Amino acid sequence: MRVLLIINDAPYGTEKAYNGLRLAMALQREHDDVQIAIFLMADAVICALPDQTTANGYYNIGRMLRAVIGKGGEVKACGTCVQARGLTDLPLLEGVEISTMSQLAQWVVDADRVITF
Repeated sequence: MRVLLIINDAPYGTEKAYNGLRLAMALQREHDDVQIAIFLMADAVICALPDQTTANGYYNIGRMLRAVIGKGGEVKACGTCVQARGLTDLPLLEGVEISTMSQLAQWVVDADRVITF
């Protein structure tokens, strides 16, 4: 089964990105047959920036994304959203690709489940 998670919110301030990644990690941990794809849109593209520093005991979105990628998850960031936020020249986490709305449309068609956060 292929599960697509579309995340639209900033990494910190709300817990939408956190909860989406918690779900992705639980699916990977508990279901070997599930393929995870994550598409970052709007302020969620900030989730893909490296070197995030958070207080001890506080979740770290960058670390969570790396864990999902490390277990075979695919992560793409909306290129238009990256550009609109002036992040085009900044490096993203290893394994995160800048992508397009066309790619998202294909992922939606290919997915068995689509969940938005």
